[in-house]
Amino acid sequence: MIDIDRPFLTLDPFDQNIRAGIEGSGVGTWDFEFSTRALRWSNTTRKLFGVAPDASIDFDLFLSLLDSDDRDRTTRAVEASINTGCNFDLQYRVLKHLDAGHWVRTLGAVVNGSDGKAARLSGIVINIDHQKRLEEALRIRERHFRSVLETIPDAMVVINEHGIIQFFSSAAERQFGYTAPEVIGRNVSLLMPEPDRSRHDDYITRYLATGERRIIGIGRIVTGMRKDGTTFPMYLTIGEMESEGRPYFTGFVRDLTEQQQTQARLQELQSELVHVSRLTAMGEMASALAHELNQPLSAISNYMKGSRRLLATSTDINAPKIEAALDRAAEQAIRAGDIIRRLRTFVARDDSEKRIESISKLLEEAGALGLTGAREQGVVLRFNLDPACDLVLADRVQIQQVLVNLFRNALESMTASTHRELIALNCRAADDMVEIVISDTGHGFSEEAYANLFQPFFTTKENGMGVGLSISRTIIESHGGRMWAEINQAGGATFHFTLPAATAKDIGDVAER
Repeated sequence: MIDIDRPFLTLDPFDQNIRAGIEGSGVGTWDFEFSTRALRWSNTTRKLFGVAPDASIDFDLFLSLLDSDDRDRTTRAVEASINTGCNFDLQYRVLKHLDAGHWVRTLGAVVNGSDGKAARLSGIVINIDHQKRLEEALRIRERHFRSVLETIPDAMVVINEHGIIQFFSSAAERQFGYTAPEVIGRNVSLLMPEPDRSRHDDYITRYLATGERRIIGIGRIVTGMRKDGTTFPMYLTIGEMESEGRPYFTGFVRDLTEQQQTQARLQELQSELVHVSRLTAMGEMASALAHELNQPLSAISNYMKGSRRLLATSTDINAPKIEAALDRAAEQAIRAGDIIRRLRTFVARDDSEKRIESISKLLEEAGALGLTGAREQGVVLRFNLDPACDLVLADRVQIQQVLVNLFRNALESMTASTHRELIALNCRAADDMVEIVISDTGHGFSEEAYANLFQPFFTTKENGMGVGLSISRTIIESHGGRMWAEINQAGGATFHFTLPAATAKDIGDVAER
């Protein structure tokens, strides 16, 4: 048993004042004698370890107060000081305390005895729990930050004022094909093709000398180069920071390859739709013209033939000339009808090859074209699709033409609506058909407009041609389906059309190809 009230050494008043000041500031003192393994603690030390002032203390008790993971290394550290005379500096967690689990740091130095040999370890102990909590919070924040960097799709590259890479995120590794150890410490210009590679260091030097910002804070599209030498378009944004008086630059890189491919695909799809739309519109107009003009042309031909018969009994000397002129006029009327019929045949689209198509994919691609700007206009889009009836037999471009037309009509009808919502859904219909429904909350249409919706050249739009819905119905009917519309009770319109569902045999035939 050690008497804590017995002084470690005989102290003069100055040393006693220092010790009192140390104790008063919350720093405990301790002493461990090698020969007797006697352990003495000051009152402050006892408080830090949660030991009562009158409790007995020995080395085993001391170890029992530590976290089990810290006991072995503490023992080894003490033995090392005894054997080598090195200083003692250790951090561990104290368990048996009112604030269970708090951290302390113990520092000590070897004190020689009168014979000049190491006799004891004496030192101080301080509470570092607040520091440890801050360190743990910092580690958590760092792990969180690294987790974010691991998951964000944009790459992040940090360089110093000499262009040397300091940090290379996981997304950067994926985009450029390098691992972080391969590039850290190297010039960032290795990620660039010429001529940017040769010019990059000059850009930094000029900025540091003049402060003129040409890139920093301004996003722009540039070209990056991967490890294998291939290049790709990327959107680069650069930020600047300062640490310990040195500037650092952070580049955020977004790979635009997929985006540009998507834009190219949308442009290609739009070109296909424009071409098919014009061709179909011409066919619809030619059909309507043929229907409307054939009757008056036939009537003209008949009137001319009747006039010729009347002239047959005439004694007028010009009758033969008039008869010949009437014959030629009748021939031209018939020829005009033939021209219109040939025009109709010319612009008529051959029976397209129906393929297995996904309704969700058709809606996605058509929505990219027909619903551009919908969200900016405050339109809520709801695609409630049933995957059980997703596959249909259809001509992709023609059905997308129908969907784009319905989407655009819906957006235009909701321009003045306070509540703007567009719903697309699919469901099973009779006779192995799939029904697609497009509903909006627009102004709807009047009874007169409802009766003539699908008539060629009928329109309620100021600049409309009146062929969109007529063409759409023709396309759907050519697929073996039907198309109709309804007026919503709450306002707006709903369009329905059906397409043949892809059967198991159809899917099997495709799989065998």
